[in-house]
Amino acid sequence: MSAGRVCLAYSGGLDTSTILKWLIVEGYTVVCFLADVGQEEDFAAVEKKALALGAEAMVIENLQQEFVDELIWPAVQCNSIYEDRYLLGTSLARPIIARAQVRAAHKHNCQILSHGCTGKGNDQVRFELAWQALDPSLKIFAPWREPKFFKALDGRAALLEFAAKHNIPVDQSPRKPWSQDENLVHTSFESGVLEKPELEPPADLWTRTVDPRDAPDEPLKFSIHFEKGIPVKLEVGTETTTGSLELFKAVNKIGHDHGVGRVDIVESRFIGLKSRGCYDTPGLTILRLAHIDLEGLTLDSHVRRLRDQFVTTEWSRCLYNGMYFSPEREFLENSITFSQKGVNGKVNMMVYKGSAYVIGRSSETSNLYSETEASMDTLEGFSPEDTSGFIAIQAIRLKKYGAQKIIDGEPLTKN
Repeated sequence: MSAGRVCLAYSGGLDTSTILKWLIVEGYTVVCFLADVGQEEDFAAVEKKALALGAEAMVIENLQQEFVDELIWPAVQCNSIYEDRYLLGTSLARPIIARAQVRAAHKHNCQILSHGCTGKGNDQVRFELAWQALDPSLKIFAPWREPKFFKALDGRAALLEFAAKHNIPVDQSPRKPWSQDENLVHTSFESGVLEKPELEPPADLWTRTVDPRDAPDEPLKFSIHFEKGIPVKLEVGTETTTGSLELFKAVNKIGHDHGVGRVDIVESRFIGLKSRGCYDTPGLTILRLAHIDLEGLTLDSHVRRLRDQFVTTEWSRCLYNGMYFSPEREFLENSITFSQKGVNGKVNMMVYKGSAYVIGRSSETSNLYSETEASMDTLEGFSPEDTSGFIAIQAIRLKKYGAQKIIDGEPLTKN
């Protein structure tokens, strides 16, 4: 009799293959799950390996379209970013992967969800918080936090010994001295040689962008059209791309070819540790810049200030910390949608040797800029005398502050 039915997030690597076999040895029936979120993967080989090791079924689901529509576009709309550098590539993929795994568990009557995330990383938090919000009735088994598992398999040597004992095929090609995760948005690199933050990343680490020094010697110009803050059309010369997934992949290719989107940072993980990560994020880097620029033309300044000070940072934190399926994220996303009603228009851009530049923007329906009002060559519709009153009102509290400083013997002119 089975000890229970487990839906395991399975990649085909040594860790998850060991977990799969260990669960089977312990008497569990295992259904494996793998999401296609745009990574380069031999999906047929992964399925073959899972079934050969004893999985009852291997579920592989293509989530690329919903990834773009439900996570990447909202990230563009709110200019999401974590600690001013990280564009949340891994974080953005986790909610749809977690949701699809729950669907797979329901379909195959599994009572337990499992993953191969390490005990020091963010992903264990992201997956498990999502699962508990999506279906609190499902149990969770986290092997790398289960003493019976991690005490027996406490290192690569022990994993390889277990693999040999249970005939688990092991990739004999040389391992890259870092860990890597890939999806439509980015490829992330951490651990191994990257754990020394003072050292430059190896030149062969980057996979999603060419070395900017090897990028074309001529810049590429193109235009991106937005509707309600969402990219809807890409124009490169005489070529036009529409359709959300196709458009995002096309902008990724532009960023790749011109070396745009490399970031090397030390970030603060949710669990409290610092971690060095290198992120290759071509398309989202370009789209975020274009969107920010268009908002300068089309978004009310006070709405933008509130969004920047609160919504962007909090939505980004929700994603990073695994709080996507939370009431606060839903509240924030409604605010994002409202703020983007008038963010419509076209942004002209140029990429060159690792950098992206905005070279023009326009909007036929939502333009808040007036050339006449902004011009220094005309006073049409503007009275200079009004500014005197404006300054006087703004100065009331500052004059009182300065006077009090003088009374206290600390005049502002002292510094």
